Amino acid sequence: MTVHPRRRTAGILAAAVATTLAAGVLTAASARAASGCQVSYQVSGEWAGGFTAAITVRNLGDPINGWRLGWTFPAGQTITQSWGFTANPTSGTVAATNVDYNAGIARNATIDVGFNGTWIGSNPKPTTFTLNGTTCTGPVGPTTSPPPTTPPPTTPPPTTPPPTSGTPTVAADGTGTYRTVQQAIDAVPANNTTRRVITIKSGTYREVVRVPSNKPHVTLQGLGSAAAQTVLVYHNSAYTHGTSGSASVFVDGANFVAENLTIANDFDENSTPSGHQAVALHLNADRAVFRNVRLLGDQDTFLVNDRTRAYLVDSYVEGTTDFVFGGGTIVIDRSTIHEKRSTGGPITAASTPDTKTYGFLFYRSTITGAGSNNTTLGRPWRQGAQVLYRESILGGTVRNAQPWTDMGDATWQNARFLEYRNTGPGATVNSNRPQLSDAQAANHTPQKYLAGTDGWNPL
Repeated sequence: MTVHPRRRTAGILAAAVATTLAAGVLTAASARAASGCQVSYQVSGEWAGGFTAAITVRNLGDPINGWRLGWTFPAGQTITQSWGFTANPTSGTVAATNVDYNAGIARNATIDVGFNGTWIGSNPKPTTFTLNGTTCTGPVGPTTSPPPTTPPPTTPPPTTPPPTSGTPTVAADGTGTYRTVQQAIDAVPANNTTRRVITIKSGTYREVVRVPSNKPHVTLQGLGSAAAQTVLVYHNSAYTHGTSGSASVFVDGANFVAENLTIANDFDENSTPSGHQAVALHLNADRAVFRNVRLLGDQDTFLVNDRTRAYLVDSYVEGTTDFVFGGGTIVIDRSTIHEKRSTGGPITAASTPDTKTYGFLFYRSTITGAGSNNTTLGRPWRQGAQVLYRESILGGTVRNAQPWTDMGDATWQNARFLEYRNTGPGATVNSNRPQLSDAQAANHTPQKYLAGTDGWNPL
C-alpha cells in the first residue's frame, strides 16, 4: 500500500507527531535555505488560557528536505502540543524543525502544521517567520479563523426577515426563513444557553458551514424522509486550504447535534492536482451528537479533534484513506463504515495523546468495502493512538492476518489498537490482532468513553 504524505493543519488538537529529532539538526541537503517563502498563521479556536493555531508554509525557492521555521511569540504564548514539527524552544523565539515526517517541501509547494498552546492576557500573532534562515514574505494571516480562501457562491438575502421566535427553516428555493445554512447559524445569538433547532428542507446546499465556538446548543435537522435528501457539500481540498481548513462543515460549538442529513466533500482525490486530503466534517466540539447522518469523502473524510467528545449513531461514514482521524474521543455506534477504494486503505489515523485513556470506539457497527482482504482497521498518526473495534461485524474487506499498519515512525504494535468479540469474515484472533479480555472490556464501554468529568451520556 502506498502511504500518502500527511498534510495536516490546526484544529487537529493533540495530534503531536512523534519525533525524537532535536530542533536545528538538519541534513546536508536540508541545510539549503529557501530563496523565498510565505507563511499563513491562524488561530482556529480559543478557550480560557489556551488556543489552537495552524501554520501553512509555502516554499518559493528551491526544493528543501528538512525544514526549520522560526518565529517569536510576542505575548508569552507557549506551545504545549505540536503536530508536524518539533519545537525547541517552545516559547519566546521558537525554532520549529522537521527533518523526517513531512519534511520535504518542493518548489511552490506547501506544508501544513499546527499546535496547541497557552497564552496570557492576549494572543497576538507572530509578525515575522523565517524558513531555513530566510525571512518569509507574504501574508502572515489573521489571528482568528477567516472565511475560506475560495468563498462559497453568494446568495441573495432571505426573502422574509428572521422570526423572533419559533424554529427557523432553511430552504434553497426561498420558501424558508433562510436560503443558506450559514445564514441561519449566523442568526443564533452568541453564547446562547438554550437549544436552537435549525430545520433544513430537502436539497443540496453548496456552501461552507461554520458553527463557531460562541454558538453552542445548535441542532441542524434535515426535513427529508432520508439523510440523503438533505446534503451540505463543498469541494475545498488540502491543496488550496490545508487539510483541516478544507472541510465543508466546521463545528466548534459545544453540544452540537446533527440529524437526518448528509455532510460531504465532493473533491475528487483522483483529479488534478490529485492526491490531496479533503475533509467533509471538521469536528472540534465537546458533547456532539450525530443521528442518522452520512459523512462522505475520499481521504480524511471526518476529522475528530482533540477537544471532541462525540457520539455518532445509526449513521454512515465512507472514504479511502484515514477517513476517521484525529486526537478526539468518539463512539461510533450501529453505523456502517465503508472503504470506497477497491485496493483498500486504512480506515483510521488516530492521534490520541498518551494522557488520554479513550480515543475511537467502533461499537456494534459494520465494516464494508469495495476490496477483499486489503483494508486495514487503522494506523497510528501518533504513537499513543487508541482505537477499539467492539462487537462489530468486520466484512471480507478487512485484512485478516494483520489488520493494523504503521504510519511513519509510529508502529501499530506500540499503539493502543484493540478488538473485542467481533464477527464476520474479516474477524479472527491471532498474534497480530490484540484482543480485550472480558475484564478489560468493562472499562471500554460507550459510557466510559464519553463520560469525561461531567458524566455525559448521550446514549
